[in-house]
Amino acid sequence: MAPRIPNDPMYQLLREGKVKDFNDRRLLGETVDLTNCDFRNVDLRGLEAQGLDFSGSYFRQADLRGLDLSNSQLGGASINGAHISGTLFPQSLSPQEILLSVQLGTRLRYI
Repeated sequence: MAPRIPNDPMYQLLREGKVKDFNDRRLLGETVDLTNCDFRNVDLRGLEAQGLDFSGSYFRQADLRGLDLSNSQLGGASINGAHISGTLFPQSLSPQEILLSVQLGTRLRYI
């Protein structure tokens, strides 16, 4: 399945680097479906990711530095070549699983 690029305005905010606007609108109750989405080369620094479902999404070369993804769904996502310095991943993802995905693009599998 190819990653999708939906026309959803919330998703488009992230693609355009408007992370603060995304966070603000989400705080006001707006929702978005981020499963199986294309985040290649997107800078997501500053994203409030708690509770977001990124299952099956592609993060190739994305900037995830400093994100707290510990309460996000990442099953089936790929983080090949992503910048992950300081990123907090769900405890159920092993370091080996994360490393394989960063280096080889494998999809993340929960233990």
